Parts: sequence; C-alpha cells; structure tokens
Amino acid sequence: MTNFYFYLTEGTRIFLAGWKARISPKKFDGDAKEICNKIVKDCWNGKYFQTSSQNFNQFWTRDFGWCTKSLIELGYKREVHKTIRYALNCFQKKKQVTTTISPKDKPFDFPYYAVDSLPWLIHSIKLSKFDYNNYLSFLNKEINRFYTLVVDTDSKLVMRDKHFSSMKDFSVRNSSCYDNCMLIMLINDIIEINKKNPAMKLSNPFFHLRNKDEVNIKKTKQYYSNLFKNNFWNKEEGFFYDDLDKKSYVAGDANVFPLILGIVNDDEIITRIIKKISDEKLDQPLPLRYSNGNYKIKFIPQEFFLNNYEFNTAWTHMGPLWTKFVKKHDLKLYELYLDEYQKMIEKNNGFLEVIKPNGKPFWTLFYYCDKTMLWAANYLTL
Repeated sequence: MTNFYFYLTEGTRIFLAGWKARISPKKFDGDAKEICNKIVKDCWNGKYFQTSSQNFNQFWTRDFGWCTKSLIELGYKREVHKTIRYALNCFQKKKQVTTTISPKDKPFDFPYYAVDSLPWLIHSIKLSKFDYNNYLSFLNKEINRFYTLVVDTDSKLVMRDKHFSSMKDFSVRNSSCYDNCMLIMLINDIIEINKKNPAMKLSNPFFHLRNKDEVNIKKTKQYYSNLFKNNFWNKEEGFFYDDLDKKSYVAGDANVFPLILGIVNDDEIITRIIKKISDEKLDQPLPLRYSNGNYKIKFIPQEFFLNNYEFNTAWTHMGPLWTKFVKKHDLKLYELYLDEYQKMIEKNNGFLEVIKPNGKPFWTLFYYCDKTMLWAANYLTL
C-alpha cells in the first residue's frame, strides 16, 4: 500500500513535470561542456544530487552510482559524501535500501526490490572512500538481506523466475545479464573494501568468501568471470544473452556492463562486442539503444503509459559509459560517438534522457523526456 501511494504521487509529479517541460523547457546556453557543467550544478540541491532538476528531482540509487566516479573527478567529492550520508540516513530510518527516495525524503522501491540498488550504493561508498562506520550494522543487514532475496545458492547467480526491479524497470527478465553483473560488482567491491578497511569489515555471506585468511581478490574475480561467461556468452554469435532464457536478440545493457565493469577482460570478446553493437545499430542515432526493435519482450503493465520507453530507444545513461570504454579500443569510433553527443547536447541546449530511433526527444501523451540529467557528468569526463 505504501509503494502504491508513492507510485501515485511520484507518477503524478513526474507527469506534471513533463508537461511543464513541453510548455516551458529549461535551456542551458553555451557549448556542450558549458551546458553539462550547468546541468550538474543545477542537480545539486544542497542536500543531495538529484537525478535531474526537472522530472526526477529525487534521489535514485542506481543513477547516482552511475555518476559517482565522474562527480568525484569533477571536484564534487564533498557533495558526493553529503549525498551518500543523506541516502544512508533515509535508508537506515526505513530499515532498507531502496531504488528511490522521494523529494520528501521517503524511500521506496519502484516497482519492486531492485538487484542494483545495494550494489551501486556500495560502489559509491568504495569510489568516494566514504566513512561508513556509523552505518556498518545497517549495511551488513542489507547485504545479508540481499543474499537471501537475490542469490541462488546452487547456481551462485541471481535467482531465476523471480521478478526484480532493475535498470530496465518496466521489463520482465529471467536472471538478467545486467542483474548478474550487479551481483558480481557487489562481491568484488565488498572484497576490496574489506581489504582496505579490516577494522570495518562488511558482511560476506557469499559462498566462497568464508575464508579466515585474506581473500584472494584476483582468484575471486576470475571465478566469477568464468561463471558469468559460461552462463551468458554466446560464442557462436558473439554477444552476451540478455537473461538466462538465452534468446537470440542483442540487448545493449547486457553487452555493455560486463565490459565496463571489468567482469570480462577478454580481448577477443571485447572486439566482437564492439562490432556486434555497431552491426546491430545499437549505437545509432547515438550510443546506446536497449535494442534495435527486432524482437518482442515482456513488460509490466505500467509500460502502457510510456510505450517503448525502454524498448528501442537510445539512453544517455549508458552512452557516455560505453563511449569511455570504446576510447581504449577504437579511437576513431570514440571520436564519432563524442561528436554525436556534442551535437545532441548543443542542439537541445540540454542533456536528453532518452531519444527515439529517429534522433528526436522521446515523448508520449503521458510523458516528455528530461533534458537536465545528472548523467551529464559522465559526458564531462570523456
């Protein structure tokens, strides 16, 4: 009942914000860098980094996690620490980590418990070297709860046949590739944090971490890399499956996060994925699309109101992260992507949230896409 209340109130607020943006959109003057710098500053409200200053003026755990590294590089470490402290205080009061905190400081999950909320929160703590001692007991309880709710103790992967909220909130997937990347990122981060902070150890409920001695980080990462590849890599066609149903379509998020998180470091796989994404036109009109639209997937009922919001559209939360990775492997392609982003930002006087396959801002009767996304921080560090 509580979540329904937040769906109604937050949904209504976002709907109205979208209509306001159609009538009187925010505009940021300058070149692409100047525009993005203004957007990042506009997303800081004194208490925490909002996901945007338009539709999403609340805290989203995953979105903040996507931007933490860039925000620190841009000189916002103090603000990053304040944001983490704000989120932890709200979560601790609620007694659980959630996907979102409303503008009125109320945590809630949309639409269900999410596999990526705790991992991105821990990742932000690690990257920013946040002092979590006052929250250690709470974090350990959440890690153990995550293990109970998410992990299949037989396969060591995310449970099958259980619907979690995730990056694509509206889609229904079966132990998705992205979700398993989040599980592996969480495990690796816990190991690294504990090695650096032996006096403030985070809980390690994961099966092979019960080691009285120092955990071998390299060995652990290799174990999970192999487990991941054995379950998700389609060697014949050269891409990672979207989930354990192993259907033949190519999903953008499934093929980006294993690489940008370093879960897979195989040069042959990297080369094939970069080519596959281009061949499937997932980087057009700019990186990166969830799909090319040549297949059908199952969505939750709420998707009716947004109609293809998370189907064949290009998303700018993944684009700069992928562009940064591509820079190390294909400089010509990197420069092409960078140029496309610069044109998009300057044409729209903002950083668009989601873009239709024809290159125009995404909109429906019920929604108009944002152009003030905190994700602009990731463009600034390209």
